[in-house]
Amino acid sequence: MLMFKKILSLVVAMISLVLAPQAAKACTGITLSTTDSARILARTIEWGGSDLNSQYVIVPRGYVRSSFLPGGETDGMRFTARYGYVGLAVEQEEFIAEGLNEAGLSAGLFYFPRYGQYEAYDPERKARTIADLQLVAWLLGECATLDELREAIAGVHIVQIDPRASTVHWRFADLSGRQLVLEIIDGQAHFHENPLGVLTNSPDFDWQMTNLNNYVNLYPGSAQARQLGEKQLVPFGAGSGFLGLPGDVTPPSRFVRAAFYQASAPRFADAERTVLEAFHILNNFDIPIGIEFAEGEPVVDLPSATQWTSATNPRDRMLYYRTMHDSAIRRIDLKTIDFSQVSYQAHPLDKEKRTPIVSVSPN
Repeated sequence: MLMFKKILSLVVAMISLVLAPQAAKACTGITLSTTDSARILARTIEWGGSDLNSQYVIVPRGYVRSSFLPGGETDGMRFTARYGYVGLAVEQEEFIAEGLNEAGLSAGLFYFPRYGQYEAYDPERKARTIADLQLVAWLLGECATLDELREAIAGVHIVQIDPRASTVHWRFADLSGRQLVLEIIDGQAHFHENPLGVLTNSPDFDWQMTNLNNYVNLYPGSAQARQLGEKQLVPFGAGSGFLGLPGDVTPPSRFVRAAFYQASAPRFADAERTVLEAFHILNNFDIPIGIEFAEGEPVVDLPSATQWTSATNPRDRMLYYRTMHDSAIRRIDLKTIDFSQVSYQAHPLDKEKRTPIVSVSPN
């Protein structure tokens, strides 16, 4: 009965993710550095179709899982966590969308619709086959470095549980400061070094990096006054150096905007101040719930299409998050967790799904 409920839960979760074509499927990732080279990886996750029922999951060393497979099978690749980790899960606790392990490996998935294509599922290979939505969980438990991660991925087959669902691509980072983007196109894994540290959605990463050249004229600050014939042109106000920065929520525009906000951000010595700066920047990428619905379509009863925003500090083993229900930033310190003794846990990101408004009474 327990296994039946698990399969039924999986089916319901996948249906909710594939039967809302109008819903925003957006993610924006940035990376900030402190003056002593600690790196903060921050991102949003958007879904405008329903509440993702997100949870944070604490996974101890030695925890064993099996991958889901197409057709509702649950006896795919078995994997045992060599490293403990904390992850932020969507829909089901098995589907980790962002996480950090005790060795300092950071991993997250981002929607990648219409550009990714995994290899076809072969039942004879199911012992080395893993679902795309469980790849982050497996790698956080398995790897400490990007080199280990690349080697691990070379030995598995990554498939979709439901072919109607969006494909994803992934962002990984380790303590070296390097970042990799993994995209699977035509069944082949492609790794891209990501020194910029920005990631959104489709098109592919190489296209997004090339597209940045269209904005070579942008710079922080204000433009200088200039003469145009007999007319002197002066900026209306601050920020005229960024005139022409795209403001819509398409993935290419968000990629450009994220790159320039990130590049213009000041560097701080304090990691937590840098985390706060990352959250401030990502405020610019919140997607209001109504804008992705066509006129006349019913709007889902959610506070925001941006359901949560997170940041990881691999060096100091910190994971931070806030949600559409509560803008207070919460922190999980992995250094305080004994991953050899802690039990497996899954908890809702919000104890109460309401937006708190607190009265202030001036003295």
